[in-house]
Amino acid sequence: MSRKKSITGITEICEVDEAGRLTATYVQVPSSGVAPDGGKEKRDARIDVVLSKAATKSWLQTYVLDVFLPAGYPHSVTDDYLKYQIYDSLQAFSSSIAGLLSSRAVLEGVGVGDPTTTPTTALLLSTTTDAVSRLCTILLAHRLGTALAPECKRYRLMADLLNDAGMVLDLLSPAVPMAFSWGMGSGTGGGGEGGGAGWMGIAWGGRWMVLCAASCLRAGCGVLAGGAKASLSAKFARGADVGELNAKDASQETVISLLGMLTGTLVVRVITSPLATWIALLSLLAIHLTTNYLAVRAVTMTSLNRQRANILFSHLLVTGKVLDPGEVAEREKVFEEDGVLRWHDGRKLGSARIGVKLGTLLEKMGTRDRKTGCMKITNGGDDLLKEQEWQCCMRDNYSLWWDRRESTAYVTLGERCEPWQQLRAWMQALVLAAMAKGIAIEDKVQGKSQIAETQTVMGDGLSLEALMKRAQQRTEMSWQLYVIEMKRKGWDLDTAVLETRPGTRLSLSKG
Repeated sequence: MSRKKSITGITEICEVDEAGRLTATYVQVPSSGVAPDGGKEKRDARIDVVLSKAATKSWLQTYVLDVFLPAGYPHSVTDDYLKYQIYDSLQAFSSSIAGLLSSRAVLEGVGVGDPTTTPTTALLLSTTTDAVSRLCTILLAHRLGTALAPECKRYRLMADLLNDAGMVLDLLSPAVPMAFSWGMGSGTGGGGEGGGAGWMGIAWGGRWMVLCAASCLRAGCGVLAGGAKASLSAKFARGADVGELNAKDASQETVISLLGMLTGTLVVRVITSPLATWIALLSLLAIHLTTNYLAVRAVTMTSLNRQRANILFSHLLVTGKVLDPGEVAEREKVFEEDGVLRWHDGRKLGSARIGVKLGTLLEKMGTRDRKTGCMKITNGGDDLLKEQEWQCCMRDNYSLWWDRRESTAYVTLGERCEPWQQLRAWMQALVLAAMAKGIAIEDKVQGKSQIAETQTVMGDGLSLEALMKRAQQRTEMSWQLYVIEMKRKGWDLDTAVLETRPGTRLSLSKG
């Protein structure tokens, strides 16, 4: 990339890198000369190259940093990228050493060094555990696929918890009592070739189940870590190519894992006794989980999932101040109850389900006939779906119902519901839950307080409807007041990360 300018016969061409930093300036200065044959005078051009300080790199930056960091670093990534990568490298190093200790135990578990074990038995044991692992991968990807992006920080740490639990089971597998096992083998049950040649011989049943459980845990780690890392990479790549950033991340992991394996080879030669192995493994896993926790805590997300929406919205409703992503990250928990509606002081107000089916919402408004499946709505009237309140909700591309017995808000979304409208629906659910608990929400515009009725006057449907209407009005006013400030503080209101399960969308037909 270059920029060109001309100053009275002098032409300058500026060269910049991917981050827009000046690397060199090419200056063309005209000069005169005489041809060698003494003929007509010719004018030559001289080009001077002026290197900037940014282009003068040390050998460390040229041969090390540029190889492992994305192009244009640090301007091409977010500010929390480096801190996360440092902790991520430390956890990968400790995990590599711990992995060698657990791998040695697995080899003992499949029969390496045992004269009574045949290669066929060991092969079948390895094959069946691998098959179970693949099935777990499919099931977990189906069950948790949509939740990985909204809760990437939680599942990034949970992935390593599962991986470490699998390592503990691997180390435990050689010590599983043989009496715990079962068998389908055709061998004699004794030692030698005959006793161990059967499919899942008697001596392998219990150990097989332990190794299968460890394989399932590692499969869960692969699913969770893969999805969470993809979301984090997209977040870090402020101006960089996500593919290139992932490639550089893989290079970093390769080098760190290699160093960990080299160190681990020394560790496994020194540590041979079972007690020393357990102490070393648990110490390494403690370091692994600690650095993983610090890595996740170092990440500052700009999208609003359920927990961050609770923190941001409740704080602005109480104080009138919009927190920036860094301030919310300091208050954010790694593990939070799914779907909880929590106030700024930590109080649990209820829960919310967003993107539910219309049938689920109608069931909360009335009852369902078990035989016919029809819905009976109490005081619903003949034109329930044509009521003005329903039409008003669907103009916002969502509708909300509050179940006071469960303290749960049920939100259905329209087919054209945009991410910011989903966030507004979540704010309305939070406001409604706060008012239902009798919490006063001060009106910053009118200087009044929106005081909710107490539970004693919510005995009839009219009080509930009035409460829901008041919450809707308060949400509309707050959203219009703070939406510009939220964008200015750096919040991404155009990314939908509230749904953690596949949801449905509604299309309203007027008749």
